[in-house]
Amino acid sequence: QVQLVELGGGLVQAGSSLRLSCASSARTFSSYAMGWFRQGPGKEREFVGAISRSGGITVYADSAKGRFTISRDNARNTVFLQMYSLKPEDTAVYYCAATLTGSDYVPRRYDELDYWGPGTQVTVSS
Repeated sequence: QVQLVELGGGLVQAGSSLRLSCASSARTFSSYAMGWFRQGPGKEREFVGAISRSGGITVYADSAKGRFTISRDNARNTVFLQMYSLKPEDTAVYYCAATLTGSDYVPRRYDELDYWGPGTQVTVSS
């Protein structure tokens, strides 16, 4: 069983930056592709972006392109979501998720990920 814990959420003003981190308990963290999802109030969970196990491939939702950056530090078992130019519509609970993979595969759908963190609230005020 892999445990994930997100940190770094909070209340920020529009235009601000925020960096979320997600720490994993996996002994072989570098074997897991990682994804970030979010769920805003009254909305379904949506894909934000994902990163391959090596960190060499990243993909983003259109809403995140150009503003969000995903990276990982396999030595620290941690994946990051750096968010810039935050907007009120970015307000959501942000979740990280993991899936074990044997290649540089990058998940995009929530059902492709097996392990989930409890989430961290990000609130962007206007």
